[in-house]
Amino acid sequence: MFAHVAQPLAYAELLLQQFACVARAGDAATAASACVRAIAPLTGCELGQLYVLDASHKCLERLAECCQGQGSAQPRQAAGVPVDYTGEQLLQFALCQNRVVCIGDLNAGVYDLGFLPQQTQPWRSLLCIPLVNAHHAVEGLLLAASHEAVELQGYAPSLGALGAFAVMQHRVLQQGVKVLLPPERSITSTGLVGKSAVMRRTYGLINKVIHSPYTVLLLGETGTGKEVIARTIHDSSTRRSQPFVVQNCAAFPENLLESELFGYRKGAFTGADRDRVGLFDAASGGTLLLDEIGDMPLSLQAKLLRVLQEGEIRPLGSNESHKIDVRIIAATHRNLTELVSQGQFREDLYYRLAQFPIELPALREREGDLLELARHFADKACQFLQRKPVLWSDAALALLAGYAFPGNVRELKGLVERAVLLCDGSELQAEHFSLRRDVSPVPLHLSLRARMEHVERGLLLDCLRKHAGNQTRAAHELGVARRTLLYRLERLNIVPDDFKAMAS
Repeated sequence: MFAHVAQPLAYAELLLQQFACVARAGDAATAASACVRAIAPLTGCELGQLYVLDASHKCLERLAECCQGQGSAQPRQAAGVPVDYTGEQLLQFALCQNRVVCIGDLNAGVYDLGFLPQQTQPWRSLLCIPLVNAHHAVEGLLLAASHEAVELQGYAPSLGALGAFAVMQHRVLQQGVKVLLPPERSITSTGLVGKSAVMRRTYGLINKVIHSPYTVLLLGETGTGKEVIARTIHDSSTRRSQPFVVQNCAAFPENLLESELFGYRKGAFTGADRDRVGLFDAASGGTLLLDEIGDMPLSLQAKLLRVLQEGEIRPLGSNESHKIDVRIIAATHRNLTELVSQGQFREDLYYRLAQFPIELPALREREGDLLELARHFADKACQFLQRKPVLWSDAALALLAGYAFPGNVRELKGLVERAVLLCDGSELQAEHFSLRRDVSPVPLHLSLRARMEHVERGLLLDCLRKHAGNQTRAAHELGVARRTLLYRLERLNIVPDDFKAMAS
């Protein structure tokens, strides 16, 4: 850390004193101010600035500035006016790329320096350092600038550590708490709900891949929340301030999907009367979610493979390719390995997409999460409708507990929102939920064994209905041998007529 600093021992002692100043701060503004005031004695630079990403992770705000010894915890504009510095190219580059920017000879005609205070003497040297938290996420920037042409690169490691500590202190003092969330809660704080074992494992996988460049493949049944997970990965990454674009690959025919993704040039085809930017370019610097990737035509799969391998695209009607900087997340409810064996999906593309697969569990596998999700959706619906929170009757809870939810979380959300609309009183009742006729609530007087058999019966019937009565596929999805499934059908007195009628 001190290898490129003159007089390392003296510098280390001075740095320790600055850490102590930040640690002794009694409020958030003082902590930020102490950090920028440390720039001058440590580096000799006349300017220090501290930036952080706001709560939405989309706007870059300046917390404090110290210029020629005159400290300020407010932007140069009038106090109380919000200022967004995210559009500044140099700051944006350091923030999104997580790279130190060090320029030894600034030229105002080349670089946009609107974030620096205007003075009669021009700014010559600049050091901009990304500040990373304990979860390896970029939270802000620390900036030092000088009127002299000096080499500042050697100060980056030590100033980065000081700035990261100052940002942590600022957030702790601002919130009035001294407890940092563990990694598994850092994901749930983005809005995901559920504490079951399978969801905790899912959170762990998401945390592993957030800050890596790998392509993510989200697998799971319809309604398990694949788009929600994709947005969580984007919002928790260093790309959070850039676009998050979603394209359903099953929503367009082949020709339209190609032009939608790659864009086109004027005259590329009949009706192309102007240039159009494709979604790969529209998501530049951010994330592109390719939903229902299993339904993408084979011809487009070859072009997508080239995008993933080369990082470049060629719009329709153009003779030139250009580089793109986009993170790809793919999602599907289909079994891609079966599609590969059937020749409907390219094997090389499958292996390229499946760098980091995440299998999202069905709602029926998330033990203990159903009622928590139901209450969460009810509270959100009440907030949206600007009404008081509703209570839950035992009959309503029993009805949901006895239903298998083939549509998973999406189906639960729709049912709860409709129930809140139908509820004129303060408590949700069973009649507010429009479940299918073949589903009945669990009678409250039943024993534990009888209740479990009631739930299991509903689960088996729903699975058989989903697979049109095919017992082999149902057994595969349930993770049991076919003979085990047949035994349970006989044990629960389920006959073929029951699920054949449902399948029809």
